[in-house]
Amino acid sequence: MRNSSFFKLFIAFSVIYLVFLGLGYERFDLFLKPILIPILGFAAYFYRKFPMQNTLLAALLFSWIGDVILLFTDLGEIYFIIGLVSFLTAHIIYGIVFNKQKRVRKKQNKTFFVIGSILIATYLIGMVSVLMPHLGDLEIPVSIYATVISIMLLFAFNGLFVWEKPGNLLVCLGAFFFVVSDSILAVNKFYAPIPKSSFFIMLTYLLAQYLIVLGVLKLNPKKIKES
Repeated sequence: MRNSSFFKLFIAFSVIYLVFLGLGYERFDLFLKPILIPILGFAAYFYRKFPMQNTLLAALLFSWIGDVILLFTDLGEIYFIIGLVSFLTAHIIYGIVFNKQKRVRKKQNKTFFVIGSILIATYLIGMVSVLMPHLGDLEIPVSIYATVISIMLLFAFNGLFVWEKPGNLLVCLGAFFFVVSDSILAVNKFYAPIPKSSFFIMLTYLLAQYLIVLGVLKLNPKKIKES
């Protein structure tokens, strides 16, 4: 099966899953959620060999582990913490993947980069400040997580200026939606309930993973002629 077929399969299953979430049938998590990221993994695996391919697969693996573990958060806070660590690891690995992509331009637009960096730092400080009074024993883990995902977004934002199109935009948008997804999750869990939070968390999360994987593959195109 070609990797493009796996992308189509991922989209199809994601739409089905999101429809169930939108209708309030969250119990289908156990059946549908664990199969989504592996499908993306197959799309990356069956692409041609390229630098950081295995690293990208490792990021997807830890994302999948986080997905599965977070299904059991109702059984105890320890599952949330382990899931947090899994996604923290995934974000660190994604940051490594982004940092190692081939640059087609040596210099970025410094003005826009500085503005973007300030906005990301403002988000980080603002989010942590809002959540801090509600985190309890999770103050340090959540603060570390927010810092790491902000750095991951910064790497993707930097790539917007130095990577090839359209992969640069896809990866940057993917990283942005990842931050949005985690922000919705954090606000819903620690600050105030958000109506249909599961739907919006997974919508932005699945979009993030899809865009990041597709973007990285676009940054590592197949050769025009392959033997």
